[in-house]
Amino acid sequence: MTTVYLSIGSNLGDKYANCLKGVDRVDALEETRVTAVSGFYRTEPVDYLDQGWFVNGALKIETGLDPLELIHRLKETERLLGQKEKEVRFGPRIIDLDIILYGDTVMDTGVLTIPHPRMHQRCFVLKPLCDIGAEIVHPVLGVTMERLLKRIENDPGQEVMAYKKGDQL
Repeated sequence: MTTVYLSIGSNLGDKYANCLKGVDRVDALEETRVTAVSGFYRTEPVDYLDQGWFVNGALKIETGLDPLELIHRLKETERLLGQKEKEVRFGPRIIDLDIILYGDTVMDTGVLTIPHPRMHQRCFVLKPLCDIGAEIVHPVLGVTMERLLKRIENDPGQEVMAYKKGDQL
């Protein structure tokens, strides 16, 4: 079994409920179990700005699936939860599940890049990841997730605030 960290997010429909359904579906994948779930956060959109704010979180899982099989299962899970093909890159979504770290694996197949290639630039990934793994060292950059977050947490356009059930989104 390999320890893997995932990012989860939604900005369509009941965003928080979509994330919770995503957690349950990931936990139900064969050879996979969720071992930790971060807090959830209201997060400002990044890259494509003409859309609503997100609810984002992070998951720690243990899996026997290899990285390519896992990403295939995660994309299948997104489809089962109603996610259609995105019309705009970085655009609105019912659910988004991304592999952020897969053990100490470093790979780029054209289909999948691990560690996630933009994770160190995104508060919406790093803030929840720090809830469950602040001490993890990035396998390429050689610094902790906490340190990566400190580098960017005050950057404009990256607002992240704790989500409380019932918050207006």
